[in-house]
Order: sequence, then C-alpha cells, then structure tokens
Amino acid sequence: METTNKLKDINEVLEFLYQEFPQCFKQKDGIKPLKVGIFKDIAERIEGSEKVSKTQVRQALRKYTSNWRYLEAVTKSEFRIDLDGNQGEKVEQEHIDHAQKALEESRAKMAKRKKQQRPRQDSDSKSFKKKPAHASKAGDKNAPAANKPAKAAPVKRSGKIEPLPATEVKVNNKVKVKLGQALVNAVITEVNKDDVHVELVTGMQVKTKADSLYIV
Repeated sequence: METTNKLKDINEVLEFLYQEFPQCFKQKDGIKPLKVGIFKDIAERIEGSEKVSKTQVRQALRKYTSNWRYLEAVTKSEFRIDLDGNQGEKVEQEHIDHAQKALEESRAKMAKRKKQQRPRQDSDSKSFKKKPAHASKAGDKNAPAANKPAKAAPVKRSGKIEPLPATEVKVNNKVKVKLGQALVNAVITEVNKDDVHVELVTGMQVKTKADSLYIV
C-alpha cells in the first residue's frame, strides 16, 4: 500500500522550515523578523515538495509569527532577514508598535486563562467568613459597577478611509486590512477568487475578503 510523505502536524511543518531554512527560522535563540512577503519566497523554494503544501506553510508561518519570542524580536531588531539569513529591509516603527500591542494582548489572554483555571479554594474558604450586614449589602450593590471594565474611547481617525478598488486586489500590493475595529498595514500575497491572503506587518498570514481591504 502506497503511503504519503506529507507532514500532517503543524509542529512537524515548523520543524521542516527549521531544517530547510536554518539561517532564517529559529526555534529559540537568534529569532529575527522575517522579510515582508517571505511566504512567496518559501512557496517558490518548495514548489513540487512532497512533504508540505502552501496551505501548511501559511499555517506554520501564522504560528511562528504569533509566538512571543518572534513578536519580541520584531520590537528589538533593526532589520528583517530573508530565507538565507541576509539582512533585508528595516523594521518600521509602525511594525514595532503593532508587534508590541499583539504581545501585550497575547500575554493578557494567557494571564486571564491561568486565572480562570486556578483552583477556587481561596475563594471558597473566604465564603465561610462572616461579614457585617451593612458591608455585604454595600458590596452587593456596588459589585456590578466595579466589575464593569471602563470602555475605552473610540480612536478618532483623521483622513478618509477608502475601500481598495477591485482592480488593485493584486499580489504584492500594499493595503490596509480591517481586523476587528483596527486597520493594519499588510501586503497581498495571494488572490484566490473571493479569498485574499495578506501578510501583516508582523509577518502573520491572514485570510480575508476583498471588501475588508483599504487603500494605504
């Protein structure tokens, strides 16, 4: 019976990138920001590979560039590198700011998950302690207001944001992509009918729709 050599686990695909491009991809030490548009370079190098597909590489890149070590590298490094480890374009301040924000949000989510998973023994033991009646009433009354996080004021953007014309939805074009309520600079890496793949300033690969793209 014939077996396929395709890798299935994303960690195996990452291991493939470590071995195939050792001057570019690092597991721990020596991580550097990747060249903008590096997915296209990888796709050309692995054309016809029996081990990995472009989709798997895109998923592996998404995991690699969302790692804390990589985001920290973006905030601390002056230049990006290509597949052979050669120094490339300078890391722009906007990219540094975006990576710092992504790093802070990721750490905040991790801290929240750990807090939710923590055993509630302390809170259970505290529930047996008697409190003065007036204190408990005041606490109950004020609890909802205290627990509500303050809503951040919406950021007012100057200038008109114009949708990207359909004629400009082309590979290598620089765009702004809408992620939630934010607009992030990106480069179009692939156009597949209604789906558009873009690479964010941090190097992360994202699939979106053409109507989520705007003129830089």
